[in-house]
Amino acid sequence: MNRKLTLSLDSNLIDFAHAFSRKSNKPISKIVENYFIELKSQNTVDLPRDLEELYGIFEGMAIPDKKELRRMFHEKHSN
Repeated sequence: MNRKLTLSLDSNLIDFAHAFSRKSNKPISKIVENYFIELKSQNTVDLPRDLEELYGIFEGMAIPDKKELRRMFHEKHSN
């Protein structure tokens, strides 16, 4: 179901949007819609570096339960 959305933009940007719309033969609403679809498909979020390093660490593995994680932590840090 399509719904209406009102945008407030700089007048120069509006002029550009109209010119781009004419040039591409697509309505501005379709251009904006396609842009948001592209953003949604990327589904990227800027993560802090320390979290980025951990991202996907358990991919393809069963995630250990809490007791197993504690045991692994204590083994690593007890030496």
